[in-house]
Amino acid sequence: MTVLAEHAVQPRPAAGPDPVGRPGLLTDPALHATGDPHAIWRWMREHSPVHRHEAGELPAFWSLTRYEDIRAVYRDPATFSSAQGVLLRPLALGEDPGAGQTLALTDPPRHKQLRGLMADWFNTRAVRELEGFMRDAVRDTLALGVERGACDAVDDVAARISMYTIARIIGVPREDQESLFQWANECFLAHRSLAAHHGFMGYFIDLMDQRTAEPTDDLLSSLAHGTVDGEPLTEEEILLNCENLVGATENGRLALAAGLLALLEHPAELARLRADRALLPAAGEEILRWTSSATHSMRTATRPVEIGGHRIEAGDKVVVWVPSGNRDETVFTDPYRFDVGRTPNRHLALAAGEHFCIGSTLARVQLRLLLTELLDSGIELEQSGPVVRLSSIHVAGPESVPLRVRAPR
Repeated sequence: MTVLAEHAVQPRPAAGPDPVGRPGLLTDPALHATGDPHAIWRWMREHSPVHRHEAGELPAFWSLTRYEDIRAVYRDPATFSSAQGVLLRPLALGEDPGAGQTLALTDPPRHKQLRGLMADWFNTRAVRELEGFMRDAVRDTLALGVERGACDAVDDVAARISMYTIARIIGVPREDQESLFQWANECFLAHRSLAAHHGFMGYFIDLMDQRTAEPTDDLLSSLAHGTVDGEPLTEEEILLNCENLVGATENGRLALAAGLLALLEHPAELARLRADRALLPAAGEEILRWTSSATHSMRTATRPVEIGGHRIEAGDKVVVWVPSGNRDETVFTDPYRFDVGRTPNRHLALAAGEHFCIGSTLARVQLRLLLTELLDSGIELEQSGPVVRLSSIHVAGPESVPLRVRAPR
C-alpha cells in the first residue's frame, strides 16, 4: 500500500475548564461527529472520573472514564449487570427488547451457556478455516476499487468484509448476503435497530424455520437446536441473537475502516509496518486501541458499591467510556500517539471479563488479512475527500472515507 497524501495527525486534546457543565454535552451525537470528545474525557479522567449525569431524555447515569474503573466494571458482572441493557437509550423507548435474551444482554450463568452455543464458530480453529474466504473477500473488494479507480473505505471495503464473514458464519447463503448487507447498511446509516427492519427480520424468520426443520453446519442451526438450562431457545431469542451478531459487524467495519484511515494519516507508521511485517500483530492491537469503535457500554448496579469515593446505589446505571480508558495516561505511554509497535497494549476495545468479545479472534484476523493484502499488493490509496464521522454515542468511527485507488505500478 502506498500513501500519496499526508494528513493531519490527531491533535493532543487540552484540558481546559469544566467541559461537562453543559447538560447533555457528552451524550450529544454531534460532539462525536464534529467535536472533540477526547478533550472532555481527558478532563473527566483528571477532575471527575466518576461523574453523575442527571436524567433528561436519557436515564440518570454515572460516567466512568479511567481504565482501571472501566476494567473493574467489566470484570464484575455480579455487581454490574448487562441484563437490563448495555447501551444508553431514551427513557421514552423503554427497556431494550433484547434484555435478558441475547449474548450481550445476559449475565452468568445464562450468559456462559448461551455463549457456549456460539463459541465453536468463533474459536481459533473456526477462524483459521475461514481465512481463505476472508482473504478472497478482501481481494475482491480491493480489486473492485482498482477497477473503478475509487472506493469508500467504509462501505466498499470494511463493511463488505465484515458483513460477508458473519453472514457465512450464521449460515446465510452466498446469494443472499448482498441483501443482508444492504438491509444492515440502511439500519446503520439511519441509526435504527435491525429488529425494526421488516425485510431483515422476515428473512431470518424464514431461515430459522428452514434450519429448525433441516439443520446444517452453521451457527443458526446451533441456536435453533441448542438448549440453555435444558430448555430450547425461544424463536424470539434465536432471532434477537442473530440480529445482535449482525449488528456487531458495525463495530468490526468501523475498526477496519478507521484502522486504514489511521495508517493513511500516519505515513511514518505505515512505513514502519511495511519495513517490518513482524509488527503486524502489534499494529492490529494498536488499531483496536486507537479506533475504540464501541464508544460506551452500560451496566446496572445490582447492589450498593463505592467507586472513586462515590456511592453507586442498586439500580443505578453505570456507563463506561471505552475510548477514554484506552487513552488513560496512567496506563498507556503517550496515549495520543498512534504507534504500530506499541507494547504492552492491554486495551479495552474488546471489553474484558465475561463479556470479552466473542469475535475477538475474528476481528484480529480480519485486520491482519486486510493489512497484509494492502502491503503485498502495492495498491496505491489516496484520500480523495473529507472524512465524515458518525453522529453517534454508541459507536465511533468514520461513516465515509472516500479514496482514490490505483493499481500497483
